[in-house]
Amino acid sequence: MKKTFLAIFAVFALFIVGCSQSSNTDEQDNNDEKEQEQEVQAGGELKIAVSAQPPTLDGHLSTAIIMMEIGRNIFETLVALDENLVPQPLLAESIDRSDDGLTYTFNLREGVLFHNGEEMKAEDVVASMNRWLENSPLSDTIGNDAFQETDEYTVTVELDEPVSDLLDIMAGLGRGQYTPIMPKEIVESATESGVSEYIGTGPFKFTEWRQDQYIHLEKFEDYQSIDSAASAISGKREALVDDVYYYFVADDSTRLAGIQTGEYDVADNMPFDSYDQLQSMDGVNMYVAPSGTQNIIYNKKEGIMSDAKLRQAVNAALNTEAIMLASFANENLYELEHGYMSTDQTSWASSAGSESYNQNDIEKAKQLAEEAGYNGEEIIIMTTSDYDYMYNTAVVAQEQLKSAGFNAKLDVYDWATSIDRRNDPANWDIFVTSTAFVTSPSQLLALDPNWGGWTSDPQITELMEQIRLSTTQEDADEHWDTLQGYLWDEYLPMTIVGHHHRIVAARDHVKGLEVFPGAIPWNTSVDK
Repeated sequence: MKKTFLAIFAVFALFIVGCSQSSNTDEQDNNDEKEQEQEVQAGGELKIAVSAQPPTLDGHLSTAIIMMEIGRNIFETLVALDENLVPQPLLAESIDRSDDGLTYTFNLREGVLFHNGEEMKAEDVVASMNRWLENSPLSDTIGNDAFQETDEYTVTVELDEPVSDLLDIMAGLGRGQYTPIMPKEIVESATESGVSEYIGTGPFKFTEWRQDQYIHLEKFEDYQSIDSAASAISGKREALVDDVYYYFVADDSTRLAGIQTGEYDVADNMPFDSYDQLQSMDGVNMYVAPSGTQNIIYNKKEGIMSDAKLRQAVNAALNTEAIMLASFANENLYELEHGYMSTDQTSWASSAGSESYNQNDIEKAKQLAEEAGYNGEEIIIMTTSDYDYMYNTAVVAQEQLKSAGFNAKLDVYDWATSIDRRNDPANWDIFVTSTAFVTSPSQLLALDPNWGGWTSDPQITELMEQIRLSTTQEDADEHWDTLQGYLWDEYLPMTIVGHHHRIVAARDHVKGLEVFPGAIPWNTSVDK
């Protein structure tokens, strides 16, 4: 039976949202799932086609999403995210926080083995976490060498000021926040180019990397799983297959053909316009997972868009519904949401600023542009031809801005060139990109003064500081609500066009697969 699954953060179990060529009831679907659980077979190999090759698997040096999604099979972290994006202990047995929020104590699990057979201890955690801090943009917030060994199985962090989202940062979804634990000797022998070996505690161990072809992982026979229910990337992890292959397949049509013929068991990042084809494809299940936000970034450092009033004028002209449909092809692949954070989170989700979203008000745009003193100056919209959904966003936005009287020009480059040109504020006024969901506002790229767009504002800085110093989540949520309202209604560092999803396809002999947001090989079996 062909199924389409929707993976969501709030309830991460896979829900059937559509079936083709089937009139089965929900009860029959549940029976099918029970039968699948009973028929789980260990062994075999899982072949996954991914759209990119990671620059490295050294998670202390790279923030590439593909690096994290492959690396999390090899390396583990002190905490990991559950289905509600809440950090849960993983390599830590438990975590204690002092009343003043300045001291965190991580009590480590005992008996956890690295792939080289050595037991993980506090000295390994301290070496790994402090190396991460050396390479993280968050070292100014947390401090260098903040992690200290108390005894063989206890690590503490002493902070100068509270960091309310420390565990969110460590959980590993945001920029610079992947925190893999490695053996101390591997960390200490690392050079500027990275570690010499990929050794972790995960359910799979690194075996081979054939450049531009694949990465091969093998089941780690001595893996020690945490004893709690699996939830997203937290909880129980069991390697049910002997081998995992990540094949680097950049071409969308090749991945699509490969999943159709069975060359691959799983194919990630499927093209958005393949939704209908995948939904009706025999022997293939489709998984749709929340991915991130589609953004129009404004250059606040120099040029015409450094005027907040003009940014408000551009934002007022945009019909985000039309842009999202043109960019993602199917209403099932996006949501008309304005939030900086995922709506599925138990904290941080906010409705503040909603009246400034999707205004589609040309007269208001013209009035604001006049107030800003706009006189037909050229507005350069930079985008890439490598990703259709980014290119289409730029094209439709340009058309809408022209209709509102703006002299909008499109500059199109390959992705690498556009990223390089983005670093120079003289090159562009508007930049179209997508960013992944993060676990706390401190990880938002759009608020980083050093990231393209160059957000710099004293009120933003003050409110972010209030969030960081909050002693309760309720207080932090209140400050974030105020900040998101300010971002939309006044400062406007970017226009969030909407929230978009990601498509993962799998042959129906793949059992137990979950996505977060990419395919998770553990707890997954292949029944051929």
